[in-house]
Amino acid sequence: MIERARSGSPYEETIGFSRAIRVGDRVLVSGTAPVPSPGEPAADSAAGQFRRCGEIIEAALQQLGAGLGDVVRTRMFITDAADADEIGAAHAEVFGAARPAATMVVVAALLDPSWKVEVEAEAHVGACAADGVGALSASG
Repeated sequence: MIERARSGSPYEETIGFSRAIRVGDRVLVSGTAPVPSPGEPAADSAAGQFRRCGEIIEAALQQLGAGLGDVVRTRMFITDAADADEIGAAHAEVFGAARPAATMVVVAALLDPSWKVEVEAEAHVGACAADGVGALSASG
């Protein structure tokens, strides 16, 4: 059985994708950009944008019975290599003790020129149960 999560992003309809899909114990989270919550300002810093991506990923995982502690792999697409350390530190903050296998790739651009990062995640429900991985606050 396949379960799907939605985040309400306008891109889900226009591009035709699901924020995340669960098949068995595996949850795949689509590339997640730092789209702000309605009425909230967009984050300017690379770390702030990464944290926003983390909030969206966490919400999708929760819809499908998983959490940040279940994440075993991430892929980060960044637009400026100079932001790598800042984004890497935010990754450590968000995923904590889960310490997923991670890839960071510098790309020429993302769909919105203001985005500095986009993140994919893969989780295996119950595989990690990492201590010290907590929920992100809604404010980032």
